[in-house]
Formats: sequence, structure tokens, C-alpha cells
Amino acid sequence: MYDLVLYYYPTCPYCRKVTKFIDRNDLDQIELKNINQDQKAESELIKVGGKRQVPCLFIDDEPLYESDDIISWLKSNLVED
Repeated sequence: MYDLVLYYYPTCPYCRKVTKFIDRNDLDQIELKNINQDQKAESELIKVGGKRQVPCLFIDDEPLYESDDIISWLKSNLVED
């Protein structure tokens, strides 16, 4: 099992793409952190990832950016055929 945290904000179209994928596939093991509502989450994202870019999926504390890369990782590791 992985420790998964998605940093996002709801009005970002790339974030919405990822969160819709998460919802459609019932991936409720992913913790969601809205960086526009949670300053601590924003600080964590910048401290660990080095930038304020979203969406960013932390996989065992390692950042993965880009919506297509995140969805591809989720499909390969969490979504069962």
C-alpha cells in the first residue's frame, strides 16, 4: 500500500481532471489537500516539492506532477481492470 496525498485546488482544470478520475474509480485511499484553503498544505507542497504546482500527487513523500502522469500512475498502480 502507498501513502498518497494529492495537492490541488478545485478551480484548476488539470486538478479537476485528476479528481474526477479519482472519483470515478473510487480511489478513496488518496488524501486530498486543497492548497487554496489550507495554508499548511500549501507550505508542505512547496517545502517537499520545491514549487507551488498542482496537481501534485505525493507517493510515499515523492512528488509526481502533471495530470496525465498522475492518472497514468493511478491506472498502473491502483485501478483494477
